[in-house]
Amino acid sequence: MISKLITSLVRLAVLSIPAFLLFFPDKINIKFDYPYAGLMDNFYIRLAKAMVLFFVLIELLRMFYYGIIKNPKGNKIVANIATLGIMVVWLAGLLEIAFMFVSQSHEGDLSKASQIWFAKYWKPITTEGYRDFPKTDAEKKKKVLVLGDSFAAGHGLDKTEERFSDQLEQKLGADKYAVYNLGVSGSDTRDEFQRLQKFPVKPDVLVLEYFPNDIERAARDAKLTLAEFKPYDDIKLPGVGSLVMRFYLPNYIYWQFPHMPPASITDFVQKSYTDTTILNPHLRDLQKIVDYARAHKAPMYVVMVPFLQNVEKSNGYTKPIEDFFTNQQIPVVRLSEHLSPIPPKERIVGKNDGHASAKVNAVIADKLYEQMKVSLK
Repeated sequence: MISKLITSLVRLAVLSIPAFLLFFPDKINIKFDYPYAGLMDNFYIRLAKAMVLFFVLIELLRMFYYGIIKNPKGNKIVANIATLGIMVVWLAGLLEIAFMFVSQSHEGDLSKASQIWFAKYWKPITTEGYRDFPKTDAEKKKKVLVLGDSFAAGHGLDKTEERFSDQLEQKLGADKYAVYNLGVSGSDTRDEFQRLQKFPVKPDVLVLEYFPNDIERAARDAKLTLAEFKPYDDIKLPGVGSLVMRFYLPNYIYWQFPHMPPASITDFVQKSYTDTTILNPHLRDLQKIVDYARAHKAPMYVVMVPFLQNVEKSNGYTKPIEDFFTNQQIPVVRLSEHLSPIPPKERIVGKNDGHASAKVNAVIADKLYEQMKVSLK
């Protein structure tokens, strides 16, 4: 019996090596290299973690069996405590393994569940890095380029066909129009223009999806930045934050609660649009996109996406942007005017993710199509 306990201890010592490499790679400067590492939590890495953890659980159970169950001289109180302990450890271990494969979209890619979501749903990916299907038969079709950020890319939507760009293509007629989705999470106006210039396909029609934080780069130039948010810093117990960051079950629980003051983004946006030293350079950035569309003789359309849970304030913030496009006779889809039939909870993809739901994307596609079918006849 002693020999079996010793062999289990030896096995646990051996298992501790791959466990440390998998769960604490940053402690010894190891990085896993695979496409979109950091954004997507690789399935094979998670599978390896699950296997190592399961083997650890097996060895702990083996030690319990030979150290407690098969020990005739064991103390009953110790045996009861050990029995409860092994049950708790196994329950926690099995839940940890289960949550290695539970996906949930969040605002960004900070949570383990959101990284699993990206790995599961953020596809297909084109050679240019966009979440879109490659267009293999578009030579004789009119090209519609949809430029934007995570709202255009369909953050939180499991199926790409739920995005307004894909729905728009079906409404226009996929036999006549090819709609290219140039949405990138975290993109702002300046980045969008650079990507538009680099994209090998030139537009016959250009659609710009605009969100209030698109002014971010111009604000940053003026030394106005969003309040820095460091995940897990709000966990004050020493060492606990590191464990929550690395393990799936506590990480999932942690991200079910808000950890960044919602006022930070609204304060940032309010200051940005009322400060002319920020607004005017931003308008010049937008003018570059307008000029690009005109240089390619491409009709341009703009979709104004508000904060979906604070529509009225969004309208007030971005009115200068609407006025800018209106004065240039560019059609604007003011999404806030069409959201009232949709309950606030149904406007977003989930309680932890404020991106537009499939219902909202359907409204965008409808309103865009209504604008476009008149001028594209």
